[in-house]
Amino acid sequence: MYNLDFTAMKRRDFIKTTAIIAPMMSLFPADLSAIERKSLPGKVEKRSLGRTGEMLSMIGFGGIVVKDATTEEASRVVKLAIDSGINYFDVAPSYGDAELKLGPALEPYRRKVFLACKTGKRTKAEARTELEQSLKRLRTDHLDLYQFHAVTTLADVDTILGPGGAMETFLEAKKEGKIRFIGFSAHSVEAAMALMDRFDFDTILFPVNFTTWNAGNFGPQVLARAQQKKMGILALKAMAKGPWPQGADRSRYPKCWYEPLTSQEDIRMGLRFTLSHPVTAAVPPGEADLFRMALNASDSLKPLNTDEVQMIKEKALNGNPLFKYEGS
Repeated sequence: MYNLDFTAMKRRDFIKTTAIIAPMMSLFPADLSAIERKSLPGKVEKRSLGRTGEMLSMIGFGGIVVKDATTEEASRVVKLAIDSGINYFDVAPSYGDAELKLGPALEPYRRKVFLACKTGKRTKAEARTELEQSLKRLRTDHLDLYQFHAVTTLADVDTILGPGGAMETFLEAKKEGKIRFIGFSAHSVEAAMALMDRFDFDTILFPVNFTTWNAGNFGPQVLARAQQKKMGILALKAMAKGPWPQGADRSRYPKCWYEPLTSQEDIRMGLRFTLSHPVTAAVPPGEADLFRMALNASDSLKPLNTDEVQMIKEKALNGNPLFKYEGS
């Protein structure tokens, strides 16, 4: 079902993955031929999601956008997303009241969209309780994608995949028709690699950011492994600048725990970097204004050319990466 013996294979698989990182990096901007792409006038481009057979909008809707919104505000921004061609929506119970706001706003469009949710619970019983709660709040009988949320440590991996772990709920729920695909989000290279080594996930949701990639060595090894396994790759933090500077005024973007890119030019650049990789979709930060700016940029997100790759690398090396990976 899934591999519980990570220790024995960890070093071997890291070496194997490192061997394919170099060609992947040398081909950047990456060859997108493995991804099917469809464009319609006035709509966000859609891209294939790994081996699932699904086509998702290359800009996703992060449910935190409707956190603390009124019912009317939530309905308006969801309608804007739908009218723009967005069909990928992602939410989590940890986003305050986002599920409660997204459920009613999305209900009229539910059959037309790909709805992803997550759980931060690591045990079977806790994950089952949270899954049933999310289904009720989102007013749906199934989730298109259910993900382990923010997996960070190898201890998390062991618990999730061990006896009585949350994976048991995921597999049962899939048989019950309550979830269609199984994925995870992670904020560490070690956890992401361990999960991919031990189970054939359908998707990964991971930071793919110009600064963390170039100045933090954070991302290349994970994308290489995910692409090798033909997983759907979903991206976080495309519009992140870096950690908030000390004493920065964060009042304008209270939902962002990091400093976001804020100019239209920088947002376009950040999204283009991420989507120049074999990434299906990028999820903007959870601020409604920044989501709208991502939509405004969506018709001009062509892959970077060689000169632009060098320019963005130089910009990144002068920045402060949100994540770093010190391993090989």
